[in-house]
Amino acid sequence: MDFATVARFEAGRPRLASLAYRLLGSAADAEDVVQDAFLRWQAADRELIEVPEAWLTKVVTNLALDRLRSARVRRERAVGAWLPEPLLDGDPMLGPAETAEQRESVSVAMLMLLERLPPIERAVYVLREAFSYSHREIAELLDISETASQQHALRARRHVSAGRNAGEVDRDTARRIVEAFVEAAASGETERLVALLTEDATAVSDGAGLMGRPWFETVPTRIAATFRAAFKPTPAKRKFAGGSPSIHAGIVNGAPAMIAVVDDRVAGVVVLHQRDGKIAALHGIANRDSLTRATELWRRSEHEAPLIASW
Repeated sequence: MDFATVARFEAGRPRLASLAYRLLGSAADAEDVVQDAFLRWQAADRELIEVPEAWLTKVVTNLALDRLRSARVRRERAVGAWLPEPLLDGDPMLGPAETAEQRESVSVAMLMLLERLPPIERAVYVLREAFSYSHREIAELLDISETASQQHALRARRHVSAGRNAGEVDRDTARRIVEAFVEAAASGETERLVALLTEDATAVSDGAGLMGRPWFETVPTRIAATFRAAFKPTPAKRKFAGGSPSIHAGIVNGAPAMIAVVDDRVAGVVVLHQRDGKIAALHGIANRDSLTRATELWRRSEHEAPLIASW
């Protein structure tokens, strides 16, 4: 394969990776899919490929759908609480962010809603909302009719309508939100945490870290009590975490997040989704394998002063 052919693929790699990530919710799986697509690009008769970008998009989409339908993935995601692999602000895999739909399509809350959709509906939604493909183009990519594409998109929108973000979040806003959460959790006063939550707030943990098990809760007082207890430092908790974490405010998948860091390693994140000025959902991710990419970007980036230097 000549340099120009490789360069053409590499120029499109970020877009392909962001597409695969939205379909799979896993950066590691997305990277595997894109690498598989590269191998197919190598083996293909490229003289017969009229539009390489469309060809590669089709290959990546179908490889991702095959992975979503695989017994291994279904088995892995049936065990405990599955949460998407978190991406720190600035990660190129987050992909296009020019429109509200593109930004929403990569939020943790939205990826969890997309996880409940049949693979074909998920693909249609992502291609339409995040990448602005027409229904005619989607039909060609997925080998379905244009009418079927429209129907899948309509059903998907109905399912995910409740997952839309409250609005734009910049670093200053994120820091204020996370600072209020950390102060309330560290105060030991359950009422302060409850006051930050909506009446229908939900909390999900992947079962790693201090929670110790997959966790799902919908009662604000119980959510507050659990985070208050988890946030109280003890020698045993520090030993479990591998040290005394520093606590930072950041943006993860477009939402405010508390980021715990031990020895320059991201040890856990709690993503906070807002609605009407309060926290409507909390997603805790501490699985070490899920934080590998976040750690890599953290080590390459500059950071503001931590909210807590040593927890």
